Amino acid sequence: MDLALLASVGGFFALRTTPVPGGAHRPLAEVYGGEDGPLAVRVDRVADRLAAPERRVAASIAHLGLAARLWSLALGPAALFGRLPALTPDALHWDPLAASPDDLWLAETAELPGTAAHVRAEVRSGHLVPLAEAFRREGNISPRLLWGNAGSALAGAVRELLVFARVQGRPDVAARTRALAAELFDDPDLRSTGAPHGPEFRRRSCCLYWRCPGGGLCGDCVFDKAPGTAPSRR
Repeated sequence: MDLALLASVGGFFALRTTPVPGGAHRPLAEVYGGEDGPLAVRVDRVADRLAAPERRVAASIAHLGLAARLWSLALGPAALFGRLPALTPDALHWDPLAASPDDLWLAETAELPGTAAHVRAEVRSGHLVPLAEAFRREGNISPRLLWGNAGSALAGAVRELLVFARVQGRPDVAARTRALAAELFDDPDLRSTGAPHGPEFRRRSCCLYWRCPGGGLCGDCVFDKAPGTAPSRR
């Protein structure tokens, strides 16, 4: 698997397979197992950077960023190479102190077939379900918002891969990306998060970013304008 090619899609697709000297990386399994310290640190940093008016706003943004990384690390290799790394929570190490995109390195390099079933198992079941539980402990966020974040993150990864495929003249990558996205969004928790299930995705919930000073609306925001403001120029 060509990790340099994968990283060339964008920063959310970059993956290292060696430890980072001096990093504060911890296995994500520790976060999922109830060790909330790293998650609290991450939410604190996001809250400080964005001047978030409420802790759950920062928690939502932190969750969205990590969900985007997780989808990208599975969907990207599946679309580019027809296989993906096994992203087990014990092997995938995360640094809560790093700037966005979230810094990750993988301690094992086992590979799986690049099917939607394997992408779903690695990301949705392996990470997003326990990650949502951890963030709900930290930020008191509704499941609907968290799954909306997951859908938005998946659509964002699809969008970046389709741009890469167009620029690089890789219609095969575009075709695999669209096929994988169609299957991944055909999930009880994802299919109702927004539509259409592709690069023009618009979510049906809000990540709350608009509540940060100068935050504005995300490109796929459920709102046409931030509540209490004049209409935005979409």
